[in-house]
Amino acid sequence: MTAKDTTQPTATYDSAFLKACRREPVPHTPVWFMRQAGRSLPEYRKVREGIPMLESCMRPELVTEITLQPVRRHDVDAAIYFSDIVVPLKAIGVDLDIKPGVGPVVAEPVRTRADLARLRDLSPEDVSYVTEAIGLLTRELGATPLIGFAGAPFTLASYLVEGGPSRTYENAKAMMYGDPELWADLLDRLADITAAFLKVQIEAGASAVQLFDSWAGALAPADYRHSVMPASAKVFEAVAGYGVPRIHFGVGTGELLKLMGEAGADVVGVDWRVPLDEARRRVGPGKALQGNLDPTVLFTDKDTVETKAREVLDAAAGLEGHVFNLGHGVMPNTDPDALTRLVEYVHTATAR
Repeated sequence: MTAKDTTQPTATYDSAFLKACRREPVPHTPVWFMRQAGRSLPEYRKVREGIPMLESCMRPELVTEITLQPVRRHDVDAAIYFSDIVVPLKAIGVDLDIKPGVGPVVAEPVRTRADLARLRDLSPEDVSYVTEAIGLLTRELGATPLIGFAGAPFTLASYLVEGGPSRTYENAKAMMYGDPELWADLLDRLADITAAFLKVQIEAGASAVQLFDSWAGALAPADYRHSVMPASAKVFEAVAGYGVPRIHFGVGTGELLKLMGEAGADVVGVDWRVPLDEARRRVGPGKALQGNLDPTVLFTDKDTVETKAREVLDAAAGLEGHVFNLGHGVMPNTDPDALTRLVEYVHTATAR
């Protein structure tokens, strides 16, 4: 597939998930979960045993198995490609590792223009294992859409500048405020890398893509608009010609929802802090919404889960398009059966 060839396979094109993303009538509200393929599943822990995270992302057959596990178990309406947001950075030679219990750690943080020069362009050959894995997956998934994804420029920049996870983003924000030209160039470079990574996934067969701006909630709206939004918009524009739905998600981004929609997404992900009816008001018309059950609700009993899910569905009534999801990712200690029951409940409660 190329950007000039936007025809999608009929089997996935008519799926409930893609219909909802396109704001078309659906047979039921589609469901998938961020981090649905992961530590909450015993079968995932078994196949990942002894294999470092980044290495597991580079084994096509393992990626295929992990991506398929929640589809088999939960009957979700979409699969999401198993990977990590730092994979494209690793692929271009950034010295980083994902340390258990910590997260991505960068050996040499990006703090100067000389550091920026180390970030070269991403080519499809750098991530040939992604193309191979998606080819395997789309054959197995059939009518079930596959969602590709990438980290947004701001979130990637935060890891690169801080050298790892941060609660304050003091170094990243210091660059943003104190050296705005270097900051803009860094985000622009990351936008190109991210767009290239998404293009590889779409051209291999992904039916939709999601941009995770996990840490954007740390920003004031004015800073987001001026210093971050242009790079995210560049990513969305770069893949617009493929005709696949583009989803934008961040955590703690209630004050940014309108801007995140304006960046170019077709679907805006909403975390659990803002009810979907209020999110619709903030985002404005012309966008589908995704979300937004609090992940911790899944640690309660079945009746409570259904009651809280019903609240989400009621708040979504009248939306132009709604994809049911959690307001963030599945927590590692979540009972997988609770997720299976939640999918069944949403499907049954919204059957048309």
